[in-house]
Amino acid sequence: MRPSEQRIYLASKSPRRRELLRQIGVEFDLLLLRDHGNRDADVSEHVLPDETPEAYVHRVTLEKAQAALQTVYYRRLPPRPVLTADTCVVLGQRILGKPTGEVDAIAMLHSLSGQTHQVLTSVAVCHDGEIQQITQASDVSFATLSDATIRAYCATNEPYDKAGAYGIQGYAASFIEAIAGSYTGIMGLPLFETIQLLKQAGLRLP
Repeated sequence: MRPSEQRIYLASKSPRRRELLRQIGVEFDLLLLRDHGNRDADVSEHVLPDETPEAYVHRVTLEKAQAALQTVYYRRLPPRPVLTADTCVVLGQRILGKPTGEVDAIAMLHSLSGQTHQVLTSVAVCHDGEIQQITQASDVSFATLSDATIRAYCATNEPYDKAGAYGIQGYAASFIEAIAGSYTGIMGLPLFETIQLLKQAGLRLP
């Protein structure tokens, strides 16, 4: 990859993924997904019948990658590696997505209180017609939370754009007794795995 090509497309609306890429010095341009009618398009994140959490997060990330490649093609953009990712919070085999509102966020946090759950983040990098993908899993143990603590947290803006209704990089870090896995993976982009994929795509990283 030539120096002029040391940029990628990031097909994600997550500000946390932008922060994490900047942390490792990766330059990127945001890529809004488009459908054939030239409107913004989002990949459906509905869980399919009998779909496991691992299969779900892998599928959604792959579909985002395929949609991103179509966007590059239809907009006639210069070819560069494309990065997509998806994160889900799993309690048992139940997938906790982004809360639909305060009542939903409160219910999610009550279910996580005093429990250990799993955070799955799948990352895909597309380059030269190939898609390489890795899914990283972390375990997160929550302390027992009072109803007052949960309601006070849900009165802030923090829970509402995050799977499982919390962000480890914010105030909710005080809820967490232990993690086993990747802190950045829980944030939404496991940096160790992401760097390996980007190196495979030709980026020069330390």
